[in-house]
Amino acid sequence: MEYTVSQLSPVKTQVTVSVPAEEANAALATAVALYRSKADIKGFRKGKVPSSVIESRFKKEITHEATTDLINVHINEIMGELKLSPLSGLDVGEAALARDTPLEYTFSFEHAPAFDLPDYKGQAIEEEEVEVRDADIESVIERVRKNLAEVTPISDNRPAVDGEVVSVTFEAFENGEPMPGVRAENFELTLGEGQALPEFEALIKTVPAGGEGEAEMTFPADFINTDLAGRAVTMKVAVHVIKQRKLPEIDDELAKKAGNFEDLDKMREAITMSYKKSRQDLHRSAAQKKLLDKLLAQVDYPLPPTTVEQQLAGMANDFVEKMERQGKSLAGAGKTMADLEADLRPRAEELVKTQIFLAAVAAKEEMTVTPQEMDAFFYRLSTQTGQDVILLKRYYEDNGLMIMVRDKLLADKAADFIYANALVTKVPQADAAPGAEEGPGYGVRD
Repeated sequence: MEYTVSQLSPVKTQVTVSVPAEEANAALATAVALYRSKADIKGFRKGKVPSSVIESRFKKEITHEATTDLINVHINEIMGELKLSPLSGLDVGEAALARDTPLEYTFSFEHAPAFDLPDYKGQAIEEEEVEVRDADIESVIERVRKNLAEVTPISDNRPAVDGEVVSVTFEAFENGEPMPGVRAENFELTLGEGQALPEFEALIKTVPAGGEGEAEMTFPADFINTDLAGRAVTMKVAVHVIKQRKLPEIDDELAKKAGNFEDLDKMREAITMSYKKSRQDLHRSAAQKKLLDKLLAQVDYPLPPTTVEQQLAGMANDFVEKMERQGKSLAGAGKTMADLEADLRPRAEELVKTQIFLAAVAAKEEMTVTPQEMDAFFYRLSTQTGQDVILLKRYYEDNGLMIMVRDKLLADKAADFIYANALVTKVPQADAAPGAEEGPGYGVRD
């Protein structure tokens, strides 16, 4: 096997591979032998079928497997010699081995561009101090109380108010006819938490337990079900039960129920430590981001277009899914996927640029990822997703995603290395800016 390398652009390389007839014959012979060892053909003992019969019966399969196996061997050898890592997979041209015939094929791939790294050690950066306010801890305790609250039916003959839980049956009508798909029985809803349309909650708040009511309402233009968006309906509801949440007292009993804490002071101490740790992680992450932005501003290099498009597609899909979970849609917001991608493109390009920069730092510092670190990643992912760790790892292996995991861990190591070698100055904590978590203009929060 011989090959030539062509630089199509600073971020894309093409390799042309020439395979002599002798190597093609050897690859085909290996595939034939493999099929011969396991073929079960009537009239022949297993493993004793003549090669000519095997090659005739399974010609298409043998040619495909022999070609694929040989190309994979070549690619692994060539990529090791070139010392380049593909960023978005390999594009392999059409190829098929034939007996006594030389073969020529090409494959191309995107990779990081060559560039000079700036001095990334000893950079000055500010990081906010962590300030734990009493109000922050009280807010966490209130959430604990809410989670441990007793829910009991009310005895008063009155409509529900915010904070109470209702069990309702509802149905929508248009021109006096029931609307398909807009009906539910014994539907439970906590009022005042934004779980339903405001007009729907307003109607429920007019009906006591055991009563019925109706009101005209219009589905919003950005409603997730586009068939219903903007349509005016008559909504009828029957309120079956109204339940109150009885919050427990803030005392030692609450602490014991919340997590087997010895007393309330121990629970406050644990909450304070957890809150402080989460804020420290948040402030460190923000400082790392500022530090990377500072370094990235010092370099300029072309970005691999396919890699950017893959990053952009993933971000856009995640954003649309988030909108749908909130009962919204792009169409309802007057946007198209093209509009969304235009809004997200700068961020996608920034992420790819950061990925390339950190990979270069990791390479310069000769960083590696151990099998134990890979396993730890999958254990964390398993805990977060609730999936079996073995099946999760197998999925990544079967879909060629292990390199992506390795590169992510290397990037994390490089970012930590840069930060560990920075000159960090602590500054007072600033309050979060209003709307800091908003998405790109579509009313979606993280």
